[in-house]
Amino acid sequence: GGTWDLFRYPGIRSDSDMFTFGYNFRPWTGGKVLADGASIKNYVAETAREHDVERHIRYGLAVKSADWSSVDKCWKLTALNEATGETEHYTASFMVGCTGYYNYDQGYKPDFPGESDFRGQIVHPQHWPEDLDYTGKKVVVIGSGATAITLVPTMAEKAAHVTMLQRSPTYLMPLPSTDKITLALQKVLPEKAAYRLTRARNISISRFLYQRSRKSPQFMRKLFLGIIKRQVQGKADMRHFTPDYNPWDQRLCVVKDGDLFQAIKSGKASIATDHIERFTETGIRLKSGEELAADIIIPATGLEIQMLGGIRPTVDGQEVVMKDKVIYKNVMVEGVPNAGMIFGYTNISWTLKAD
Repeated sequence: GGTWDLFRYPGIRSDSDMFTFGYNFRPWTGGKVLADGASIKNYVAETAREHDVERHIRYGLAVKSADWSSVDKCWKLTALNEATGETEHYTASFMVGCTGYYNYDQGYKPDFPGESDFRGQIVHPQHWPEDLDYTGKKVVVIGSGATAITLVPTMAEKAAHVTMLQRSPTYLMPLPSTDKITLALQKVLPEKAAYRLTRARNISISRFLYQRSRKSPQFMRKLFLGIIKRQVQGKADMRHFTPDYNPWDQRLCVVKDGDLFQAIKSGKASIATDHIERFTETGIRLKSGEELAADIIIPATGLEIQMLGGIRPTVDGQEVVMKDKVIYKNVMVEGVPNAGMIFGYTNISWTLKAD
């Protein structure tokens, strides 16, 4: 399940619509557009079982090294069996990396001044404690990406108050969690036909929004900000939602059923746009001088980029420095024989390019 097994924070969900994020050969059923992590993990597991993939998987192996030998014309891999602690060796004529692009062992977190002074809890979303009780607590979520946008409204249901602290705003787009048109199609069409139609429609909409954002950035900026203005209904300052860059210069963040805006309007959540001066005993002091009181601070500050799951491949003993290489069609790596890596799209569902 990868990401959908590792991340356990409240509200964990896809930020891509499931009809394009799902596999092209196995319809995503139901009308859920943005599915929760457990549902996605279940879908992945069911697909693996259905296609008898599991018997080919060796679980609990951490691949440590991969060396291509031109003499033996093969890859030689070493892997740590985490259950036994023993090193295992494998050879292969072709190697494919399907590891994504981040470090599964730790997330990215800046060193905040005064962090050790804070008396409350600091919890990174990548290492969410199962027993964390935030009922009636004051929470500050640092960040403005997909993780923060998901966490804030979910935690606001139980917490006393949740503040989303961002250095700069992100473009947000409300999206209904259920697709009523698809549900109607599923009643009258065969499963695969309904899936293909929904998939084609969603790809067309995504491509249109992206291309229009590149060609007419000012028009699209007005459109996105107009949608948000109607959502917040004067209950929040629009400067918190007005980025200083054009739409799709960075990823667009999806807000499920407008839940973030609902939480802000109800007073259960708020946004602060500022820089952190330092952590204090009771929260965070901002550069403006304002203090945010907190019992729990969540640095939703992102992921640590890591290619090939941390494996440093070598070719005849020479290390391959990935950042210095040209990648052909996001698969072949310059100077690395008999190998490929699978990397998806960044401006539309990842799986579409993997497919």
